[in-house]
Amino acid sequence: MLPEVVLGEGKTPHQVAEIATRLAEQADRVLVTRADADCFAAVREAIPDAEYHETARSITLVRNAMRREPGVTLLCGGTADLPVAEEAAVTAELMGNEVQRVYDVGVAGIHRLLDHLPALQDARVIIAVAGMEGALPSVVAGLVAVPVIAVPTSVGYGASFGGIAPLLAMLNACAAGVSVVNIDNGFGAGYQAGVINRLALSERPD
Repeated sequence: MLPEVVLGEGKTPHQVAEIATRLAEQADRVLVTRADADCFAAVREAIPDAEYHETARSITLVRNAMRREPGVTLLCGGTADLPVAEEAAVTAELMGNEVQRVYDVGVAGIHRLLDHLPALQDARVIIAVAGMEGALPSVVAGLVAVPVIAVPTSVGYGASFGGIAPLLAMLNACAAGVSVVNIDNGFGAGYQAGVINRLALSERPD
C-alpha cells in the first residue's frame, strides 16, 4: 500500500514540495501525480533523490524498494493515451508490482492486440486505457478470465465529449469482469490493479 498520494494539479510548486517533504519524513515512498516540471524542480530542491516521470507527469520517491511481483498487464490503445497509461504504470510499480506494458493495441489495429493474447491470459489483472469510442476493455474482457480495469481517456474528436463517450461505453460493457475508473484516472487504475495483484499473490498456495 502507499501512504497518502499528492495530486499536484491545482497546487503551487511550493505547496507540492512542502507536502511531499512532510510525507517523506514519515514514509519511504512518495507519489505526486499530475505534476509539471516546475513542481518537480521545487520538490527536488527539498528532496534531492526524488525522480520525475515526464510522460506520466508524476514524481516518485523510493527509499526502500519493494520486490516487484509480476501479474499486472497494461494495455494502451494509442500514443495519445500514454500519459494516462504511464500514470497507471508508475503507480502500480511503486506499490511493488511488475507492469508488463503492451502499447498501441487499439481496436483499429486489433491484430496487434491478438498477437499478445498469451501474455494477456497469463495476467492476474489487466488495465485497458483507451479514448475515442472506448471499445478496448470490452474486447479484452471477452478474451480473458481475469479482472479488467477500464480507463477512459479524454482523447478523441468532438463527439467524445472529453472522455464522456468512452466512459459510457465502458460502463455499458457487455463483457463480464470490467470495472471502470474516472476519465484520465491512471492513478486509480494503477492502485486498484496493484491491490488486486497483491491479494491474488497472498492467496497463492505456498
